[in-house]
Amino acid sequence: MQQTLNPWITSPATDNAEEEAQDAHLPPAGVISAPLRGVVEPDAADRLARRTVAGSAALWVTGAHGGSGESRIADLLEGARVTGHCWPVLQDGSKPRVLLACRADMRGLTAAQSALTQWASDAAPELDLLGLAVLADAPGKTPKALRDFAAIVGGGAPRLWTLPWVEAWRHGAATTPPPGREYERFITDLAALATDTTPRTTH
Repeated sequence: MQQTLNPWITSPATDNAEEEAQDAHLPPAGVISAPLRGVVEPDAADRLARRTVAGSAALWVTGAHGGSGESRIADLLEGARVTGHCWPVLQDGSKPRVLLACRADMRGLTAAQSALTQWASDAAPELDLLGLAVLADAPGKTPKALRDFAAIVGGGAPRLWTLPWVEAWRHGAATTPPPGREYERFITDLAALATDTTPRTTH
């Protein structure tokens, strides 16, 4: 799992010790933890819509695009619900805790970048954005250009998780937690963040 500080504002760390510190559990918050002054919201066509959702959830999973993996992610996390590729607005007026998800291809990362720009420009509804989960879009190693772009895009989120391909999902094993350190730590991280009662300064 890769936890990346915010290259939208600062240069990515290159020292090995710093990289190890970034990968330590629980991931530290990035530089951007709330909307910023001066960020220009994306064009209307590139913004996620708002959707009023009924009921409650410990965590709302918002896919930045169709096929983002939001349902797969929600199946792994206790108390999580999907939002149908829209920012959630709760009927009771409370602030939802949201995880943004996308695939690690150019289309998915570009959609996530637009969604994060929308949030950072204060054009999204009131919510507590926990971070961005980038799911591999194919077996094997993600090409370097896409890995680099994912790090840049993820720098616009409070936290970044990069998750590997899960072959079992092709065969219908939707709710079984995938093996491997990345998913184990991701699930543990989100469980802790979704139940954290510490006051936040995020939008």
